Amino acid sequence: MASSGRPRAFDRLRALEAAMEVFWERGYEGTTLADLTAAMGINRPSLYGAFGNKEDLFCEALALYEAREGAVITAGLTEAPTARAAIATTLGHNAKVYVEEGRPRGCMIVLSSLVGTPESAPVRALLAARRQAGEDELRARIARGQGEGDVPAEADPAQLAAFYSTILQGMSVAARDGADRARLDGIVANAMACWPAGRAGTDG
Repeated sequence: MASSGRPRAFDRLRALEAAMEVFWERGYEGTTLADLTAAMGINRPSLYGAFGNKEDLFCEALALYEAREGAVITAGLTEAPTARAAIATTLGHNAKVYVEEGRPRGCMIVLSSLVGTPESAPVRALLAARRQAGEDELRARIARGQGEGDVPAEADPAQLAAFYSTILQGMSVAARDGADRARLDGIVANAMACWPAGRAGTDG
């Protein structure tokens, strides 16, 4: 009979959560294998055996981050009554969580790897694709609002989505630089003042 294998002596999900927080705090290139093994409470052979190499571990940690953080954003975009309310809810939620105590500041997708060595190009491409996916989600919600009549017909959903995506990314950097909740809320208020005038201009 084939052996079922020796059970791992660590909680895989907890180890992955620990890795996620290290990558989130220090970025992809700023995180060493020693950082990861110390945070995860495992040795290098266990890390390789359970998660593969550093890039594989990062991709899995990123997927966990998106599953947890992104689900709230998607729900807010989907359930808000108007596109303006959806965007305002998204910005307001991030203003809160970007500076929440007990977790790294800002957004892991924005901050993990904007620049780096040629060897890290696949990670940068992955993160750029995830940022674009977030912008596409905003664009789709704005386009939906246009179809439902709460976004002016002359508005450009792609341009609006690019604008608000850039605001979110800037808020993430500001949070990492030490901005407090009040400052981020002020950015949100000014960003929403730029919403195109029309029937939905005062909704949400």
